[in-house]
Amino acid sequence: HVQLVESGGGSVQAGGSLRLSCAASGFTSSRKFVGWFRRASTKGSEGVASIDSNNKTTYGDSVKGRFTISQDKAKNQVSLQMTNLNVEDTATYFCVADLPPRVCSSDPLVHRQYNYWGQGTQVTVS
Repeated sequence: HVQLVESGGGSVQAGGSLRLSCAASGFTSSRKFVGWFRRASTKGSEGVASIDSNNKTTYGDSVKGRFTISQDKAKNQVSLQMTNLNVEDTATYFCVADLPPRVCSSDPLVHRQYNYWGQGTQVTVS
């Protein structure tokens, strides 16, 4: 069965950096999308970034230029490097994954497209 295990996160001062990682296992196809969503206490889910099997990346407007998503296919691991963090980035970050055509390549940051979610990891910026 599909498992998404997140690591990283924590607390950092504004302007600092953090790196999140997600180990994805159990997919029978390599043609998957893996991404990150976040949920703040007063907001709904927000798409942060996604990457497909061809390394095509998509970013939410609020993180463009600050966050970078990458993957190591040999390790089935996706990482999210977050720089220049600000207090608005404070949220629980979830790794998500699923396959096309459920995930639309033209708009992969729609949360309802993803069946598989990790347990979440907290990022706090002060």
